[in-house]
Amino acid sequence: MFSHDDEHAHTYDAGSTIFSVDDPADSMFVVLYGVVEIRLNDTLLERVKPGGIIGEMALIDNKPRSASAVAIEETRLTVVDKKRFLFLVQNHPYFALQVMEVLANRLRRMDALLRNGVATNPA
Repeated sequence: MFSHDDEHAHTYDAGSTIFSVDDPADSMFVVLYGVVEIRLNDTLLERVKPGGIIGEMALIDNKPRSASAVAIEETRLTVVDKKRFLFLVQNHPYFALQVMEVLANRLRRMDALLRNGVATNPA
């Protein structure tokens, strides 16, 4: 769906920060090629490869970024803003299911990290 979307695509060099925790957010990204690491402080949460999405929570809850995203090799992403996201959800129900699946998988991974003591309790 996004492979030929040059109009909304941006390329990031290896080591480039795509977004940082607490940044204001109004878009998500689809990885066209390359690899993006999702990090919270020094904890690697996920490596996202081509076809994956990042930053989707911003379009659902309108809150700042909850993690940071860094390109670990040359990476090309297509930007999906709120208007485009709503169009895709309304006109391509499978897209909405894919986003929900990504969210569910990420929530389960965070639950596992918490169960295994990776995250600390607030004071």
